[in-house]
Amino acid sequence: MFGFTQTQLKEISEYSCQKILMATEGVEYFTEPYKHLVIDNFFPKEIALMCLKHFPQVNQMDWEEACDEDIEIKFRTKWQSEFDIPEGLIAAIRIMNSSIFLRSVSSTIGIEKIIPDPYFLGGGLNVTKRGGLLDVHVDGNYHDATGLNRRLNAIYYLNPGWQENWGGEFGIYNSTGTVCLKKVAPLFNRLVIFDSHDKSFHGLPDPVNFPINEPRRSIILYYYTKENRPNEQITVSEPHSALWKKRNFLDKRGNKTREFS
Repeated sequence: MFGFTQTQLKEISEYSCQKILMATEGVEYFTEPYKHLVIDNFFPKEIALMCLKHFPQVNQMDWEEACDEDIEIKFRTKWQSEFDIPEGLIAAIRIMNSSIFLRSVSSTIGIEKIIPDPYFLGGGLNVTKRGGLLDVHVDGNYHDATGLNRRLNAIYYLNPGWQENWGGEFGIYNSTGTVCLKKVAPLFNRLVIFDSHDKSFHGLPDPVNFPINEPRRSIILYYYTKENRPNEQITVSEPHSALWKKRNFLDKRGNKTREFS
C-alpha cells in the first residue's frame, strides 16, 4: 500500500494513536465548551506528505458542491465505500477507521463502543476555496444506513504554510451557537476530534481568504454508537440534518427534523 506493509501500518497506527492516549488536559484535550482534542503532527511526516501529494484537485474527480451562499460554500467527495478512496490516502483513512484509533479516542473522550462509517455518508475529503464558508451549526444526529447515532467527528488538516490572514480556522462556539469561544488553525498534519451533539456548535462563518490556487483541505470522518447521546446533549430527539444558525437553527429545507429510514 504505497510502500507500507501491514506491519508498518499497524506500527504507524500505534505510534500516532499514542498521542491521543497521552493527550494532556488543557493542552491537547479540552472539556469545554464540549469535549475536543487538538493533536499536532498526528501522522509521521511521510504519511502526511503522501496524503497531501495525492489529495485530488477539484477538477480531477467528481465532487459534490455545496453552494448555499449564506451557510455553506464548499466541495466534498461522494465516496460510497473504501474503494472510492484515492490510493495515496487509503493508509490514513484505514488508520483513522481502525480499532486502534477507535480505542484510543474512546479511552480519552469517554464514549464507549464507537464504530466508523464504512458508507462514508457525508465523510471524506473537503475543500473550501477562497470565499467559501461554513455557517455555525450542529451536525446531523442519525445514520440512515445503520440506525446508529453520530457521536464524534474527526477532521484532519492538510494545509502547509497556513497563515493567519488566510482564515479558515475551526470555530468552537458556546452551547447556543452565539459566541465563538475558540478558533483552531487548520494546520498541516493537525487532527481535531470533537464530541458531536445538539450543543456542539462549530463552523467557519467568515469567508476564507486562502490563496487562489491553494484551497483549504481536510479529511472528515464520523463515528457512531448504538447508544443514544446523553439527555443533556439532546435538544432535538428525532433524526435531524445539520441545523444552521443563519437559518434560525433549522436545516436547509427549513425543518427541525427530517424523514429517515
